[in-house]
Amino acid sequence: MVTETDLRRPDGRVLHVYDTGGAGRLPVFWHHGTPNVGAPPAPLFAAADRLGLRWVSHDRPGYGGSTPLPDRDVASAASDVAAVADALGLDRFAVMGHSGGGPHALACGALLPERVVAVVVGAGLAPYGAAGLDWFAGMAPSGAASLRAAAAGRAAKEAHEAADESYDFGFTDTDLAALRAEWSWFDSVVGPAVASGKGGLIDDDLAYVRPWGFDPADVAQPVLLLHGDRDGIAPVAHAEWLAGRCPSAELRRFPEDGHISVLRHAGSALEWLRRHD
Repeated sequence: MVTETDLRRPDGRVLHVYDTGGAGRLPVFWHHGTPNVGAPPAPLFAAADRLGLRWVSHDRPGYGGSTPLPDRDVASAASDVAAVADALGLDRFAVMGHSGGGPHALACGALLPERVVAVVVGAGLAPYGAAGLDWFAGMAPSGAASLRAAAAGRAAKEAHEAADESYDFGFTDTDLAALRAEWSWFDSVVGPAVASGKGGLIDDDLAYVRPWGFDPADVAQPVLLLHGDRDGIAPVAHAEWLAGRCPSAELRRFPEDGHISVLRHAGSALEWLRRHD
């Protein structure tokens, strides 16, 4: 069972929080993708329960029940996570992010070093402008166009999102199969994320192409990177770059997987987290 509550920050913002509960369990903060709300990943509940893990998460600002925070950077996620952890009385926890949640999970590792025990990133992005990385290479054309618009600034990004254009997510056959099966769960978190507009999505994409507010090299905890070689949303070169930058990173590549189907391996990532508690 997932309990949902609202947490008010000192600046007046509200964070909508999710918690599966369980005293004595290792909390795992789930960082959702773009555009999703923050409900923790139901397809992983059984594995987490077996391993004694507790899911905690929140809607990032501008999504679901969380107040927008225009011009936020990726690093701001660490402050919000610390506030949620304090409210729930959690001293130590792991973090796990998929897609756009990956950079936010890394932010927590870098900026909350005394609290975060390990970091899992599935299909995540590297920082925009990362040295030695052709950032857009391998992205589906529509995804690259969307992020290029973000790189041009808020007005260009808002105009891009307002245009009535079809969007090719770059999903592979394995992605589509996963979305027809247990990861059809995404239907429950994507629709609510854009029900009242694309503000959260726009703020996310702007944050990805601005300075993140931390260096992945500062993530000293164990880091597990899961990435599909056929990912057209966050190309595998991004994970290779992160693996070379984070000092304690392990990269697991999956030749047949794309952006969603890589989550087929998330159960083994939870086992890895349990070993690093």
